[in-house]
Amino acid sequence: VGAALLLAGCGEPPARGDAARGAKLHEVCLDCHGTGLYTKPDRKIKSRDALRQETARWGDYYNPALSKQDVDDLVAYLDKEFYKF
Repeated sequence: VGAALLLAGCGEPPARGDAARGAKLHEVCLDCHGTGLYTKPDRKIKSRDALRQETARWGDYYNPALSKQDVDDLVAYLDKEFYKF
């Protein structure tokens, strides 16, 4: 019970990917857009789940599409550097 109470006040659990690998993968994203869309006050991403869904959706445009691990790594990077859920 004590651990559950501690975790309840800490927000979302840490992202499960490798943020360092996600940073390298993110370089491809910069071919189409900068990082400004992550910091806009009216950004539509409001949770890590929404971030994961959008990352996976855009990852389908790549050939080959991003793997589940790629998405996890990108989400870990984006959350650590910009969103901080």
